[in-house]
Amino acid sequence: MCVRPRTCRGRRVFRFLRLGNEKEARMAKKTKISRQISKKPASVKKAITSDLGVTLSNSEAVILTEYRGLTVPQMGEIRTKLRELGDGDFSVVKNTLMRIALKEQGIDDERVDVLLNGTTAATIASSDPVGVAKVVVDYIAANRNTPLKIKGGVVGGRYYGAEQITALSKVPPRDVLLSQMLGAFNSPISGLVYTLQGVISNFVYTLKAIEDKKAAA
Repeated sequence: MCVRPRTCRGRRVFRFLRLGNEKEARMAKKTKISRQISKKPASVKKAITSDLGVTLSNSEAVILTEYRGLTVPQMGEIRTKLRELGDGDFSVVKNTLMRIALKEQGIDDERVDVLLNGTTAATIASSDPVGVAKVVVDYIAANRNTPLKIKGGVVGGRYYGAEQITALSKVPPRDVLLSQMLGAFNSPISGLVYTLQGVISNFVYTLKAIEDKKAAA
């Protein structure tokens, strides 16, 4: 408790003035930083869009998600899963720049434009869209309270809705598909070989019968 009212009043005034000066200093600093950033926004945006365009040109799919509320460790968990897969990159993107980059790649679809609203994180697959879609879908399934939501995306240059992305994740892995395809090819080939073997055997038996008949004559 202050026993000298005037002194206390003076201290309060001084503290108020000091806080006011600190606030003004912080505002001035923010203004200075904003001015520094605003000096070259066009060049920065152009560089980001260019890099994004290069990434998209070398990709098979991009899955767009709503990530508001997702923590840094949670984002790290998704990136770890993608690293284990060996494909895919998860990153927060600016809607305007993503829209420009997609259009530069020839993807100009109003349905994609609708997806690019609110907060957006893009998971880009360079070679395994099925595996990457599975990582995202499985993460959401394993974390039912996660704020991560699939908006949709672009696969093979075509628009995919959220349900299509989910369906894509259910497709068997590439190795399994290749095995199934080889199995499908091998089945008719096996039948053909069996048939040819039968024809050859009958031909041999016929020749043998002719030979035996000649010998008997």
